[in-house]
Amino acid sequence: MNVVPWADGEGSEMTAQVESGVSKTNPRGLVQSHLNRLITSSPAISSGHNDIKQQIKARLIEQNATIIAHYYTDPSIQELAEASGGVVSDSLEMARFGKDSDAQTLIVAGVAFMGETAKILTPEKRVLMPSLAATCSLDIGCQIGEFNEFCDEHPDRTVVVYANTSAAVKARADWVVTSSIAVDVVEHLDSLGQKILWAPDKYLGGYVKKQTGADMLLWDGSCIVHEEFKAQGILDLLQVYPDAAVLVHPESPQIVVDIADRVGSTSQLIAAARELPNPQMIVATDQGIFYKMRQVVPDKELLIAPTGGSGATCRSCANCPWMAMNSLETLLSCVETLSNEVFVDPTIARKAMVSLDRMMQFQGS
Repeated sequence: MNVVPWADGEGSEMTAQVESGVSKTNPRGLVQSHLNRLITSSPAISSGHNDIKQQIKARLIEQNATIIAHYYTDPSIQELAEASGGVVSDSLEMARFGKDSDAQTLIVAGVAFMGETAKILTPEKRVLMPSLAATCSLDIGCQIGEFNEFCDEHPDRTVVVYANTSAAVKARADWVVTSSIAVDVVEHLDSLGQKILWAPDKYLGGYVKKQTGADMLLWDGSCIVHEEFKAQGILDLLQVYPDAAVLVHPESPQIVVDIADRVGSTSQLIAAARELPNPQMIVATDQGIFYKMRQVVPDKELLIAPTGGSGATCRSCANCPWMAMNSLETLLSCVETLSNEVFVDPTIARKAMVSLDRMMQFQGS
């Protein structure tokens, strides 16, 4: 095993474990290459137009379709999903809603792995996305070929993968987890004496390892949104807002997690904003979450945590560039033409269903 040092941007050094045979492709390089292609082609986020919304609503009724939107999508998408009988939620509840919905067509406003998951769980339904190009840096940085090699080198470990992965990676896994249940699942597996191979987010994996004490081997992947939040920037902001609570998603670097008042998934952070008495909330996750947070705490001030740059100097500036590919315009085109349908190879889908079903059953127990 090679241990490769890398800097977290604040002077401290952390180590990412890179197994022999796995480092042939740099996950960061894959992500940056994909991001560079996206910059010139990503559609602008729609601010919302009533006429487009009405057209979409009419088409949804005609097609017996519903919108399943993630918290990180543009507020206009989230508003429309709620107004048309769809849902706005985290990735786990998106999957649950789609599975339980009476709609025959699911419009998944999110990123690729969410559409794949919906199709795997409901193969009899038509699953469409506003853009099939909308992906995730964690998904891109965990390619199935190298991931298979990684798993093959450690056959004694239980493979646990984050939901932000391709169907092929899920098919190789024993378990799929979301950030809301990751600690509980690993704690359960650890109690059974199982050693864990974790992918792809090293920050979330490190957080789970610290919380559970489990024996975990981590893949070297990260989210370009959460990796940019900076502890010093948050501490500086606390000088201006000393009564603020700091809410942090566990995909963030450990140095950021360490100063949080509450660490949790998107749904858990929304709940924390309601539960904590603080008048301001400094939020270290994609600022798309503010749409739902403002519904819960309209009287509180929401502040986005500082990222690694200002203006165009950071890669995401607390907005996922792939989530931004979901706009009212792309959504209208999708539901009008029934384009961008999601398909998953049946063999891969059957294998992935095993790990996904464990996730669903564990959450429901």
